[in-house]
Amino acid sequence: MTDTPKAPPVTKAPGMLRSSAIYSALTLVSRFLGLARDLVITARLGGAGNITGDAYITALAFPNLFRRMFAEGAFASAFVPDYSKRLAADGKEAADAFAADALATMAALTVAITIACQLAMPWIMRVYSYGFIANPAKFKLAVILTQITMPYLPAVVIASLFAGVLQARGRFIIYGLYPALLNIVMLAAVLPQKDPTRAAYAASVGVIIAGISQAALCWWGAHRSGARIHLKHLKMTPSIRALLRRMAPGVIASSATQINLFISAMLASQVAGMRVWLNIAERFYQLPLSLVGVAIGVALLPRLSTALQKKDHDDANAAMDQAVVFGLALSLPAAAALMAMPGYLCEGLFARGQFTAADAAASGSLLFHYGWGVPAFVLIKILQPAFFARGDTRRPMNYSLISVAVNIALGVALFFTIGFPGLALATAAASWITVAQMVAKLWRDDTWRPSAKTTGRIVRVTAACLGLGVALALASHFRPILEAPLRGFRYDKEVTVLLVSLAGVLLYPLLLFASGGVTPAEARAALKRRRGEAGPVASGLP
Repeated sequence: MTDTPKAPPVTKAPGMLRSSAIYSALTLVSRFLGLARDLVITARLGGAGNITGDAYITALAFPNLFRRMFAEGAFASAFVPDYSKRLAADGKEAADAFAADALATMAALTVAITIACQLAMPWIMRVYSYGFIANPAKFKLAVILTQITMPYLPAVVIASLFAGVLQARGRFIIYGLYPALLNIVMLAAVLPQKDPTRAAYAASVGVIIAGISQAALCWWGAHRSGARIHLKHLKMTPSIRALLRRMAPGVIASSATQINLFISAMLASQVAGMRVWLNIAERFYQLPLSLVGVAIGVALLPRLSTALQKKDHDDANAAMDQAVVFGLALSLPAAAALMAMPGYLCEGLFARGQFTAADAAASGSLLFHYGWGVPAFVLIKILQPAFFARGDTRRPMNYSLISVAVNIALGVALFFTIGFPGLALATAAASWITVAQMVAKLWRDDTWRPSAKTTGRIVRVTAACLGLGVALALASHFRPILEAPLRGFRYDKEVTVLLVSLAGVLLYPLLLFASGGVTPAEARAALKRRRGEAGPVASGLP
């Protein structure tokens, strides 16, 4: 029996959107470093004529898929609510003991997956990259590089566990910063290399070093926050078995988008250079997904868990309203930009070295369709916590299975009719189907129904984004005129596209406030600290 904990004092704590803003700001730093990383790596390895580009992107695909399924998906969604509840109800020692058991289990599971994949990689690659078989050199390089990068999986899952501890304790700084280590280490590994093949090997080894560094940083941060979690013997306690049971359907539920992208990459192996094109398009649309969808989801899940524990339906509904409005207010302008000037973005930032203007145009055609899927990608991350916080992972799993089936059928059909852009179109359409299913279920169960005020705001936000899209499309159309003053300057296209993007960033708040989608007062209030009980969600920042 544990002593009944004393009621904690009322303190000022970060509100949900303030926590999201902190996480987003730190993620933005990581994404800019990721952009720099991709600019360097693409220039060295990219393009349809260089086998190292496709092979290297393939090597990143496997650990990234499992990372998003385990570290960012099912494990985080199942672990964080459990740890938060134990922290609030049973105290730190009980919560940390549960985390130690989870650490041993996930480390053993991911090490086993890593070893199995490394041993079976030549056969796995024949399925995933069947288009490479006709080019033995590319196929062999893809196998070797993927075997090198696979150990990143257990390292990043361990990092994710400690990051989840930080999330549950309301500490978002290290949680937001640790992904940047991957970009820093890989840049350091690739920059000295001149030969494409040596650069690919160096970047692959850098992935492992980065994973170990991320795990070490998150452990240190969790330790500083007061957590005492140490690796112990594997023990399948009832709580761990329950965690795994919730994870099983969540693996699919949290990873439908990633599975869809994985399937697209399988078909892309038939087209030389297409995996590089897909990677560039992914770099653009993953930015709003990470900055908005993941960030709000990170803050929303523990808040919903606490509200439901207190049986406060009004607070849970208000949290969902707030998250959806702000999620769309930040993702719809990104969609407008990606659809209005996809080719301009890809060529302006990436066309250099091995990555040609033709490669940029191909990436742009993919990016256009991913663009209108961005709000769906973000909404999935925001809507899933409404299920996960209630311990329901099966319904999101079922919706995800339907999404994957639609993506496969539609992707194959469009790939062989309209060509490779059909893969992006299918992924976007499948994601919107998932959103429609989630909203319908939440509505039917009266779990969440957007208020009339929320619906009106969504309409006004959409109108503001349409205005932004028109302005950016005009800028893209008159690109030669915009670049004329800088003609002869080495970085004329890069500077111009950045200035156009900055103008869009400055224009959008004016359109948003003018439309009434969000008022300046609401934007300021969302970022203020709200008063709440100290605990796993409202514990303050370090």
